[in-house]
Amino acid sequence: MKSNLSERLRQAADQHRAGNAGDDLTLSLQDLVRLHGESSLAVLLMLLAVVSVLPVAGAGTLMSFGMWAIAWSWVRERESLSLPQRLGSLSLNERWSGRCLHGLAWLYESSQRLMRPRWSWLSHAGTRAWWGFWIALMALVIFVPLPLGNVLPSLSLVLLSLGWMFRDGLALLLSTAVGLVGVAYGLSVGHLAVQAFDRMMELLPK
Repeated sequence: MKSNLSERLRQAADQHRAGNAGDDLTLSLQDLVRLHGESSLAVLLMLLAVVSVLPVAGAGTLMSFGMWAIAWSWVRERESLSLPQRLGSLSLNERWSGRCLHGLAWLYESSQRLMRPRWSWLSHAGTRAWWGFWIALMALVIFVPLPLGNVLPSLSLVLLSLGWMFRDGLALLLSTAVGLVGVAYGLSVGHLAVQAFDRMMELLPK
């Protein structure tokens, strides 16, 4: 199934590059979901994480709300979630539509080579509450407007999504490690911003 998905995405990416996808070469988030053929929580989470790092104004903020909805559904052991219309209609321009297709195809192709079921206890149903909390925490870091602050938490969520799809506990552990670095980065930048603000206030005339 995953092999068919990567082939389908690669074909869509090649058609997009050749300009054979129709007159409109832009894709919406809902279009990407349709290409996957499913709207499982893991698929939706990966798509939101990928889109959140693209240079689209307000994308990270908007995606974070969707991630919080996914986190809640994850804890409640739901398997799928319908995208709100506003979120699903978010469109990428022609350039980033093509890059997103190629990036997703590469992700799945690489995952098929590198990932396999192992350390399955990390993807056991009993761990869903932990991963739901983790998704919510990464969404919070993404929501905070920090320079390059979206990159590491988004990568963490991509690893989580793929790890859950392939039942690969190593990918889930890497998700936690990358996310912790992202949290540390966010706290460091936030601390520097507070110090800079305090310094600026001290320099203002009283």
